[in-house]
Amino acid sequence: MCLILIAYRCHPGHELLVAANRDEFHDRPTAPLAFWEDMPHVLAGRDLKEGGTWMGITRTGRFAAITNYREPGRVLTNAPSRGHLVSAYLQDSVPATTYLERLRPQASHYNGFNLLLGDVTGLYYYSNRAGSPQRLPPGWYGLSNHLLDTPWPKLKRGVSLLRGALDGRADPVPDDLFGLLMDRAPAPDPELPRTGVPLEWERWLSPIFIDAPGYGTRSSTLLLADDRGQARMLETTWLDGGRREYRLDWPVAASSA
Repeated sequence: MCLILIAYRCHPGHELLVAANRDEFHDRPTAPLAFWEDMPHVLAGRDLKEGGTWMGITRTGRFAAITNYREPGRVLTNAPSRGHLVSAYLQDSVPATTYLERLRPQASHYNGFNLLLGDVTGLYYYSNRAGSPQRLPPGWYGLSNHLLDTPWPKLKRGVSLLRGALDGRADPVPDDLFGLLMDRAPAPDPELPRTGVPLEWERWLSPIFIDAPGYGTRSSTLLLADDRGQARMLETTWLDGGRREYRLDWPVAASSA
């Protein structure tokens, strides 16, 4: 994932709303959103090169998503795949806090990442480029390829568009959310982040929806989890125009029921 927009316990009737784009090289083999044959309780797309995933949920109410931390001058060539941090959590049963405490001593072995984990106890954020894991209070959040809520133009615009799409609507409209994830407005040069990639690539990477040579937004994913114990997960894959939707029971924390 390269952009994750979140409304957490701040939209009436919903526990968690997520709108996210996965940006990747066009030739990286990928399986679309589905329940995994080897882990039938996991619903996610899959990276067929390394076997992990970028975002997924489970029938037991677990949620996980990851973004890379962009720092081209600090890359470990033999680091393990960051997508396994998501898939390992989804197939586990320990609380998110326990998983994160176990991860921390090994986090430096990975290239930079931002990890979001959820379960019935709450929503948590951890980056191996920042401090300790933190439990997030209810609110609106954005995550791209820097730390949580870093005010990059695409992130600020995305959160604003998400709030606008949800404002006054009891039930989110998937087409509206997919529509905002297709926004191609670039950031002006003076507002571009300086992350160590060439200026031309900072421009390519600045919109919500990326369309660069050989690289771009491969898929968009929505998670709509209400406070009545139901969740919908939808995915659009842009290279083939496919759309998939799944509905499942979603355990809800007692405090939000």
